Amino acid sequence: MEDHLRELAELADTAGAEVVGWVTQQIDRPHPGTYLGSGKIDELAERARELDASLVIFDDELSPSQGNNIEKMVGKRVVDRAELILDIFALRARTSEAKMQVELAQLEYMLPRLTRMWTHLERYKAGIGMRGPGETQLETDRRLVNHRIKLLKVRLRDVERSREVQRQSRQHEFKASLVGYTNAGKSSILRALAEAPEVHVEDRLFATLDPLTREADVGDARVLLTDTVGFIRKLPHHLVASFRATLEEVNEADLLLHVIDAGHAHWEEHKFVVDTVLEELGANEQPVLLVFNKIDQLDEDALHALHERVTDRKANAVFVSAVAEDGLEPLRRALVAASREGRPVAEVEMSVSDGRLLAELHRDGEVLGQRTSEDRLIIRARVDEALIGRLRHGGAEVRVAQRGSERKRRPAPDEGEQEAVDPMLP
Repeated sequence: MEDHLRELAELADTAGAEVVGWVTQQIDRPHPGTYLGSGKIDELAERARELDASLVIFDDELSPSQGNNIEKMVGKRVVDRAELILDIFALRARTSEAKMQVELAQLEYMLPRLTRMWTHLERYKAGIGMRGPGETQLETDRRLVNHRIKLLKVRLRDVERSREVQRQSRQHEFKASLVGYTNAGKSSILRALAEAPEVHVEDRLFATLDPLTREADVGDARVLLTDTVGFIRKLPHHLVASFRATLEEVNEADLLLHVIDAGHAHWEEHKFVVDTVLEELGANEQPVLLVFNKIDQLDEDALHALHERVTDRKANAVFVSAVAEDGLEPLRRALVAASREGRPVAEVEMSVSDGRLLAELHRDGEVLGQRTSEDRLIIRARVDEALIGRLRHGGAEVRVAQRGSERKRRPAPDEGEQEAVDPMLP
C-alpha cells in the first residue's frame, strides 16, 4: 500500500502538485456512493481543512457519482488516478499525434462525467424562468464531445495508415521495441545504444510519450530501436485504446526488449503490469528479452541474488546499466545474436573470380560455410533481403533455404516453453 501511495505521490509531483498528506482505509469493498466509509470521509474532510489542501487525489478510478458525492462532502476538488494520469499525458504531449491521442482519452473519460461538471447550475434549477438551462447545456456539450471524439478517431485512423506505410518501408530491417514500466530507463538505453544525445531523458514518470525510432550500430549488426510510452499499474483503459496506433509498433517488432528497473523492490509486479498490457495489445507472443537496467544501483550480493532469481525462472535476460561504461555490452551481444537469427539462410552461387560480390557477401552477410564446384563458388550464409537483391543484380544465384520471417515465434517468458538462457553479466 505504501509503495502504491509513493507512486501516486510521484504522479502528483509530475503533474505539478505538492503532496501534504494522505489518508488510508482498510475496507472489504469500496462504498458504492462515496468509495470510502462515511466516517473516513469525515476524517478526510477534516484533514484537508487542517492541511489547507486544495485537491484530493484517489488512487483508484472513481465513478462519476462517487466523485460528485465526495466533492460535496469534502468541499475540495477531487480527482482520481485515471484523471491524474490523463492530466500528465496532456502536459507531456509534444507531437500533434500524441496531443490527439490524449485529447481523445480525456474526452472519453469526461463524457460520462459531464453532469458532475455542471453542478454549478444546480442553484438555478428552482428559479422561475431558469428551469432547464443546465440540462440544455449538458445535452449540447454531450453532442459536441461526441462529435469531437468521432473527428479525432478519423484523424487517428489516418495517422495509423501513415504509420503502416512507414512500417512497410522498414519491413526488411531488424526491429526491436523497448517496452516497460514508466521510468525503467528505456529512453536512456535508446540514447546510449543509438548514440543519440537528442533523445530526452528525465528521472520522472512518463517523460516520454511519443514513439521514437533510431538506428543503432551494435557491432556486427544494425538494429532499428523504438522507444514506446511507459506503462503503469491501473493505466486508464482510454489511454491504452487511444495509443493503440502508436503501440502497434510493438506488434511489428522482431524482438521486444522488456526493460525492468533492477533496483526496484517490486519489479515483479511491474513486470506483471507490462505483460498484462502487452497481452491486451495482442503482443504477448512476441519474442521477449528481459533487460534488467540500473544494476549500477545494486551491490554485489543484491545483483547475485537477482541473477539467481531470474535464472530459476528460466527467462531470457541480460543485466545492464545505461550509465556505466560498457554497461550495455550484454544487450549489444544479445541484439547481434537476435538479428542474425532473424536473417534468412541462403545458398549463394557465383563465379570463383567474382571478388567484388564475395567481398560484399562477407561484409554485409554472415558466412556459415562455403565449397567449390568446378568454376563455381557456393556459399551458405545469413543474408537480409536487401543483400539478396544486390547479389542477384550482380549475377549471383541465390536460393533461400529458410526465411527469418518464418522462424517460430517464441512464447513470452514464464510460460515454461521458452528455452532457458543464462543471463549475461557485464
